[in-house]
Amino acid sequence: MRKSVLGVWEKVEMADRIYIFGAHSRAQTTAVYLQTLYPGLSIEAYLYNNEEPNPEEIGDIPVIRLDAGRLCTKYPVYIGTRGIYHEEIAKELRDSGFEKIIPMDVGLDIRLRNAYMERHFADRGREFLKIGNLKAMEDRTSAAVYVAKSIHDAPLRRQYREEPYEKLIQVGTALTGRRLPGCLVTDDTGDNISSKNRQFCELTALYWIWKNADEDIVGLAHYRRHFTLPPDWIGRMLANRVDVILPVPLYVMPNLRENFKKRHDSVDWEHMMAYLRERDSQEAKQAETFFEGSLYSPCNMFIMRREVLDELCGWLFPILFAVAEHGGTREDGYGNRYPGFLSERLLSFFFEKNRERYKTVYSDKSFLD
Repeated sequence: MRKSVLGVWEKVEMADRIYIFGAHSRAQTTAVYLQTLYPGLSIEAYLYNNEEPNPEEIGDIPVIRLDAGRLCTKYPVYIGTRGIYHEEIAKELRDSGFEKIIPMDVGLDIRLRNAYMERHFADRGREFLKIGNLKAMEDRTSAAVYVAKSIHDAPLRRQYREEPYEKLIQVGTALTGRRLPGCLVTDDTGDNISSKNRQFCELTALYWIWKNADEDIVGLAHYRRHFTLPPDWIGRMLANRVDVILPVPLYVMPNLRENFKKRHDSVDWEHMMAYLRERDSQEAKQAETFFEGSLYSPCNMFIMRREVLDELCGWLFPILFAVAEHGGTREDGYGNRYPGFLSERLLSFFFEKNRERYKTVYSDKSFLD
């Protein structure tokens, strides 16, 4: 048993040998977090129980069917899959004789991800700052986090009460005659790209905020994804001269470039890089180096000072417009949203290359069912 980096003694989490159930991105990210935080931890195997194609090994770790019959049921098993499958998988593991079963639920994922980021920053001589750990001052600054939602979005299972600083913005308004009940802000007024929403998704809200909002501090969230902020977060930003709040970064395998190409059309990535090389070859080299890494802040979520937003959007949208002009529209609705998926990576790159200019801190986020 070893001491947890999370500050508690936990026999299950501190075991020297474990299994991870799952063999795809969530499971592999779980492995990265655990092996970084607990040097010497041995992952004996990735386990699976379906007929989907799975590799024979990941790195030097074997990938084994749960019913293979050569597993040690005394070892803990971390469930590294989507949460909707955890209960079913846990039952199957118990039926197979395992007793120590640890689902990677939202709470544990947040704890491990934050601990990993602290280690990652410390190894590079930097401090991982979160908005909730900073001191506050009295504020009289105007601020709003715009929450993007369209009439096509599925309803939430549970009612969500908006925070005082949140403003609902209907996106894709130009494409429909319907309006969200109680929504006072739509993305089809003023200078806007509302008609591009099928491709640019929540970025039509970002464009509207850039061109039309008048708050000193502005942010973007999603009706299912919200920042987890302390009540006095504005005062904390001001007292500590924070320029930007981003979601705690996500680790993806094998790196940002290949992860995008695996999940989306690689042609769009190449169009993006070609545009960057043509516009600024030095910046393109910086981007290539960044995209060799595995960390980015997902979901196109942020909070930042107005001046920073102006610079970000003036840099970002020409890239996305150029890529969309090359790529055109797609019949597949998910694939057609490639500008939004590229933006997640580009936004993270922008703040990494400007980290000496803009003080960036991080916040956890919640995901609503």
